[in-house]
Amino acid sequence: MKRLFTIALTILCISFFQFNASAQEKHGSTLNLGVGIGGYGGYYKYANRSLPVFNINYEFDVAKNFTVAPFISFSTFSNDYRNNNTYYTYHETVIPIGAKGTYYFDDILNANSKWDFYMAGSVGLSIINSGWDNGYDGDKNYYRRGNPLFLDLHIGTEYHFNNRVGAFLDLSTGVSTIGIAIH
Repeated sequence: MKRLFTIALTILCISFFQFNASAQEKHGSTLNLGVGIGGYGGYYKYANRSLPVFNINYEFDVAKNFTVAPFISFSTFSNDYRNNNTYYTYHETVIPIGAKGTYYFDDILNANSKWDFYMAGSVGLSIINSGWDNGYDGDKNYYRRGNPLFLDLHIGTEYHFNNRVGAFLDLSTGVSTIGIAIH
């Protein structure tokens, strides 16, 4: 009887651990579409306000609870500047390209399957196109350019409406976004 109980308990434990391993959530294979405010590399600081930013990334599973997501963002800024009683417009478009590494704390926090909680870091390079209207002969260095290299830290959460679609909030040292996650 003791032996039968030990065998049954062993099979039950193995089944339990196999079920939990197969039920482990995959965070990768996710398309994230976000809109937010902020800026990369200090560019928004010269606009004297936060800029609207559009962001898209695609997450790949790398290890348990860890993903890497290549991304591209887009923001634009323009401002009128008076020089010799004539107004000129300064235009700047910033397109950051990089990668975001994300660690999910769902297991540690014992989170409900509807929620994901994470910390992340992103690194990249901003492609900048800037200039003044034709005919501007004033101080062309009025807007100093920020650093094209950047490193941002993130903390965020996602709520899963179902197993295919969720909504996320990503707070960052550079660009904070809200958006839709498509799994």
